[in-house]
Amino acid sequence: MVARIGLMIATLFVALAVQASPDIEYWKTTNGARVYFVSAPELPMVDITVVFDAGSARDNELSGTALLTNAMLNEGAGGLSANQLAAAFDDVGAQFSNSSERDMALLSLRTLTDETILESALQAFSKVLNKPDFPQVGFDRLKKQMLIGLQAEKQSPSAIASRAFYKNVYKEHPYSNMPAGDEDGVAKLTIESLKMFYQQYYVAANAVVVLVGDIGQSQAKIIAEQLVSTLPVGKQAVDLPVVQSLTGAIVEEIEYPSSQTHIAMGQPGMNRGDADYFALYVGNHILGGSGLVSQLSNEVREKRGLSYSVYSYFRPMRELGPYQFGLQTRNDQAEEALNVMQQTLKDFIKNGPTEAELVAAKQNITGGFALRVDSNSKIAGYLTMIGFYDLPIDYLESFKDKVDAITVKQIKDAFSRRVKPENMVTVLVGGKAE
Repeated sequence: MVARIGLMIATLFVALAVQASPDIEYWKTTNGARVYFVSAPELPMVDITVVFDAGSARDNELSGTALLTNAMLNEGAGGLSANQLAAAFDDVGAQFSNSSERDMALLSLRTLTDETILESALQAFSKVLNKPDFPQVGFDRLKKQMLIGLQAEKQSPSAIASRAFYKNVYKEHPYSNMPAGDEDGVAKLTIESLKMFYQQYYVAANAVVVLVGDIGQSQAKIIAEQLVSTLPVGKQAVDLPVVQSLTGAIVEEIEYPSSQTHIAMGQPGMNRGDADYFALYVGNHILGGSGLVSQLSNEVREKRGLSYSVYSYFRPMRELGPYQFGLQTRNDQAEEALNVMQQTLKDFIKNGPTEAELVAAKQNITGGFALRVDSNSKIAGYLTMIGFYDLPIDYLESFKDKVDAITVKQIKDAFSRRVKPENMVTVLVGGKAE
């Protein structure tokens, strides 16, 4: 019996791994919410995500608004307390989660598709989504937790570096806001300000619903309507301002009593639908995104032993997300490590990768792609990205071909046009060299 179950699991894993391009269906609800659906009958469960353009980029003057609004949704809804809502999910084995980032705010549900269990889980999820009560006791507790967290950040060199990095890269742009807010903004938050934020942004026109699991299209349409039909139609969030390019180098050194220096370096990078996305993505995989086999790791770690790890990554968002480099090293090695990181970037822009490096990168990216869509939750994550950023519905299907089509010439061209080593923000947080 055990061997049989093991064989079934192995067979399922292979089936999921082969399904590198799930069949995505798309429609809109009666009140305008966009819906993305993939039928996945292998397991009797369904993953549901509702995402809104309601991240910290929408905070305006009161930083922390988006995060606290999202966190308050399951503190009490439809007359049920936070404990009663938690029990409603737990009693049927369902999992609820919510989060808020710079661009988006999410609510997610994972539940079995047994009729009774599914209906109970959907009722609780619908209350959280449509009828939050914003209770005072929950507000007071969560606001206090946020303020304590902001105090704790002051004891974290990496958090200090991240905050300074975003402020210098984005200046007055909404992306300069940290999702956790700042002490002045969080201190001014009120229940009324959260309710106003919820009423403006948690509306159908600003929503994407994602469903992946053991249900058919007709049932998926019923569930989507059940979840969002009572949301006001509202309006889609206005476009964010264009991110401005940096016009020169910015260096900020922050003294911190530690034996290690945290270095963050970067500039505005690319957005989700960027024409240069694949050239920059594959190129960075070779430069600093592939872990211990990257050029940065070879130069900084292997050859010189300056840092245990060094990285670079693009974080594409609705507007230009950051292109960020980072490492941690001894205070007396900080200048050398930074110089090596900068020179490695300059050499890459000038020379690009070798053909052998490009072949290896393509094999690594495409060879592991099936594992990125080998579960309902991973597929739901991709559908959330596709829906929220309005990417082509064949994004997953065409991903491998677009990676394979990238050439050394395209990478050199994209990096030479888009990455400017002379216009980098560099933040160093650490103690003085002995």
